[in-house]
Amino acid sequence: MRALDTELGSAPLMVLTRPQMGENIGAAARAMLNFGLEHMRLIAPRDGWPNPNAVAMASGASKVIDNAAVFPDVAEAVADCDYVYATTARSRGLVKPVLTPEAAMAEARAMIAAGKRVAVMFGPERAGLENDDVAHANAIITVPVNPEFYSLNLAQCVLLTAYEWSRQSSEVEGVRLELAGTDLATQVEIEKLGDHFEEKLEDTGFFFPPEKAPHMKLNLRNMLGRWGMTRSEVQTLHGVLRQLVRPRG
Repeated sequence: MRALDTELGSAPLMVLTRPQMGENIGAAARAMLNFGLEHMRLIAPRDGWPNPNAVAMASGASKVIDNAAVFPDVAEAVADCDYVYATTARSRGLVKPVLTPEAAMAEARAMIAAGKRVAVMFGPERAGLENDDVAHANAIITVPVNPEFYSLNLAQCVLLTAYEWSRQSSEVEGVRLELAGTDLATQVEIEKLGDHFEEKLEDTGFFFPPEKAPHMKLNLRNMLGRWGMTRSEVQTLHGVLRQLVRPRG
């Protein structure tokens, strides 16, 4: 068992309760490290520890596996924690707050910022956490999944929780346009491109019948404005229009 005080950090502990297969422990470790979580605790792993199958499945996340601490029961595993979440999809008949992973990790982030140690418990693969396990928790995390098929495997559940933890600290934008050093076109440039389109399409008789021409032109302008083009793309389309009307031969 590794010394507990070395685990104190700025992220929650992931506690796997009686995990059955080394492969699932390894997959959970990989999911953790994907999102910057490194501190794993294991409670009575069925196939013993260390486990070569866990190392193989971790696929590069060996630092999580190598530093995993092993405990005989839930009480010892969370004894030094200030706040514990239990992940479960089933109603337990226990009076505890029930949170989504998003809400739980926002709450955990605030507690950890205040110097508290937070843990998230995950149950064994076959049936999940038992009521005696959940009794050690302060709150429950439930993923809003399909009620007709709510079973998640261990690594999936760890991944969802770790993702929510990472997402709330990330500065990555939800939508990002890779401009490769190119600026977006201005409204004036989009307007001039629209003029160019109208000019060339008028010459070809595209706006027919005449009574529909205003609406067709409006649709064209709306489409060009919606694309969010770069200056380079606008220039490319100007070139396309010039080339299409250029005499052949």
